[in-house]
Amino acid sequence: MPEAKNSREPPTPLGPPPHPWRTTLTDELHARPYAVVAAPARLFHLALLTGEATADVERRRLGALCDELRIAPPPHTASHFAARFPRFELTWERHTEFSTYTFMLPASEEASFARPLRADLPSGWIDGLAGQTIAAVHVEVLEQAPPPPDPAALERMFAGANIVGGLAAGGRTRLWTDFNLDTDGTVRLLMQDAGMSARQTGRMVQRLLEIHTYCMMALLALPLAREIGPAVSRMERELSDIAQTLKAVADPDDEQAQLKRLSTLAAEVESLAARTPYRFGAARAYHTLVVRRIEELREQRIEGQQTIGEFMDRRLAPAMRTCETLQRRLDSLSERVARASEMLRTRVDVTLAAQNRDLLASMDRRARLQLRLQRTVEGLSVAAITYYAVGLVSYLTQGLDAAGLRLPKEIVVAVAVPVLAAFAWLGLRRLHKKFDDR
Repeated sequence: MPEAKNSREPPTPLGPPPHPWRTTLTDELHARPYAVVAAPARLFHLALLTGEATADVERRRLGALCDELRIAPPPHTASHFAARFPRFELTWERHTEFSTYTFMLPASEEASFARPLRADLPSGWIDGLAGQTIAAVHVEVLEQAPPPPDPAALERMFAGANIVGGLAAGGRTRLWTDFNLDTDGTVRLLMQDAGMSARQTGRMVQRLLEIHTYCMMALLALPLAREIGPAVSRMERELSDIAQTLKAVADPDDEQAQLKRLSTLAAEVESLAARTPYRFGAARAYHTLVVRRIEELREQRIEGQQTIGEFMDRRLAPAMRTCETLQRRLDSLSERVARASEMLRTRVDVTLAAQNRDLLASMDRRARLQLRLQRTVEGLSVAAITYYAVGLVSYLTQGLDAAGLRLPKEIVVAVAVPVLAAFAWLGLRRLHKKFDDR
């Protein structure tokens, strides 16, 4: 019997060799785990609009904080980083055009939202982050034991604003927020555990933070829509005016002028259209994510209080419809300008074809006249050549007569005339044939 080995070798993977990206793609599925949030707790979520070229800057900034507090820094290719620091836990996530920093802090013994966040966060480090703040959320998670805050306490927390929320996760959590900025520039979100585990609470917090962040990112398209809306309306009126003018245009010069107007209008439309696809497309994607996250909340309405879903349906959905309507108007305007330009170019081409036809007919008439004139001139040329040739024959007979060779001069000249004329005519015919063959 063979001797047993002291250590087990790792099993050989079953199947063909793995794809070189398999491990990377598997790690990507688990790169952004939900945080574990045990009530009571406080969180600060910061979303920064950074563009697509600041990832290295952000990683170096994180590395500086880690070096200061003796924490292992993120890898140079990381797009997600989570670490436990002495006074807080930090999670960093890098997205396509924005980055998020989520700080989880111990619960405060003071009333909800009473303790300033700067007292427990590295405020100097946060103030120096790259990008512009697009969302900042202060979350307070309460334990299940205390009774829910009464309406008066909620009005003090949210400054009497329009408070939205209700029950979520099948009634196992209570939510309150106003989606408005407080004096610290943050949106306050109060959440009370009603029977969830720490992981469930972490997932719920993540959904709520994503709802607000994605909502703000979707709304970035609204200022652009409002900015280009008047320009689109003006171009629609101009296109209608051009279309009305084309009905009465008959002069080629006027058609050329209208074609120039259409070309200028098409350039303006394309200039606007080049600014909208990315922003409007991103808005649709972010809005879809907001809708999905709201569905995942499984909200239950409390009488007299709007749910988060109802609030977003009343506030976010109209803004998205405005952007979608403007995008459709811009696409339709581009198509209408293209059709009008094609129709006008067709009219101009027909006019030019008629002008070319008339020009060719005129050239044909001139060619025929020139041919007739040429034939007339050729007849005169034959007569002239014959005349000068007969003169030479006459001089020749005179010379022969002086030399003693007497010829009947009149008869010789008379016979030479038709012969020379025939030779001259045949010579011109051969010359014409030679040129025609070329």
